[in-house]
Amino acid sequence: MNIAIIGTRGIPNHYGGFEQFAEYLSLGLVKAGNQVTVYNSHSHPYQEKEWQGVSIVHCYDPEDKMGTAGQFIYDFNCIKDTRKKNFDIILQLGYTSSSIWGWMLPRSKSVVTTNMDGLEWKRTKYSKKVQKFLQFAEKLGVKYSDFLISDSIGIQDYLKEKYNQNSIYIPYGADLFDSPDDSCISQFNIFKFNYNMLIARLEPENSVDTILEGVAKAKNNHPFLIIGKHETKYGEYLKNKFQEYSNIKFLGGIYDINILNNLRYFSNLYFHGHTVGGTNPSLLEAMSSKALICAHKNIFNYSILDQDAVYFENSEDVCRIILTINKINYEDKIKSNVQKINDKYNWDIIVEKYINHFNQILR
Repeated sequence: MNIAIIGTRGIPNHYGGFEQFAEYLSLGLVKAGNQVTVYNSHSHPYQEKEWQGVSIVHCYDPEDKMGTAGQFIYDFNCIKDTRKKNFDIILQLGYTSSSIWGWMLPRSKSVVTTNMDGLEWKRTKYSKKVQKFLQFAEKLGVKYSDFLISDSIGIQDYLKEKYNQNSIYIPYGADLFDSPDDSCISQFNIFKFNYNMLIARLEPENSVDTILEGVAKAKNNHPFLIIGKHETKYGEYLKNKFQEYSNIKFLGGIYDINILNNLRYFSNLYFHGHTVGGTNPSLLEAMSSKALICAHKNIFNYSILDQDAVYFENSEDVCRIILTINKINYEDKIKSNVQKINDKYNWDIIVEKYINHFNQILR
């Protein structure tokens, strides 16, 4: 099959979840003998036209000059380029800034299938006006797609209930991490199993403020690492609010998967505060890295973790968990999550599900 992937900043990943997903999926599709093209921002650090067998098309992206409005122009440029090609499948990742151009998708010669991502309009960082637009964009995303993909059962149920549309459930994937090396964490001046951490975009709906309030209330000296780009308005707010707590360390974005896996593996507690959306890639990676996960209690996280996590709802819960829970006593939860990765979320399984989906919709 000749497959295009649009809706990301590009590969290899230098940004976030969809980019990481596009990276792993495109490699798996190429390995299975398919022809794959991934659309990249013109400002992406990787400037070659091919990456490990994947064709790369760079499109003009003025986001660095225009902010969010630039994303709409970038998506327009990507969709316009797909009209010049003869793709069998166009896989669209998300709809936020692309669905207004959905009418341009070349559906007469390509089958368009869209991973609907999470409930973007519920993100509290957006104003009421923007949230209303995102609900409209979601509706357009459904309208201009031939098929829909849900990365969580919660999203699948939502699409059926709101739009009476069936979607295929295919979660993200992860590779099991089984080669820990504590020398990878020495650069951060921390010790094995003596620190807690989170990895997330620093946004309100990821519960970062709530988690750090719990860390502050705990008043212990164990380092708490925050990995995520913090040169943002909300990031500056968090750094200013918790500046007196020397154990809270903002490390910025880290994209080396080996370093991230080792940090997760050697942590005491790994906090996952995501409240909006489907199966988050960083959650699966935490499971595969044998972290003890402390997750925000909601349907999206519970549908993945079930009983194999510790849950919090507020800062008091976070404080109590930090003061009372030690990873060594929860090996059963960790082993169960590893088994889930092997049985349900292994990348080979996920790639195979996508190939089966593509074959089915082409027929």
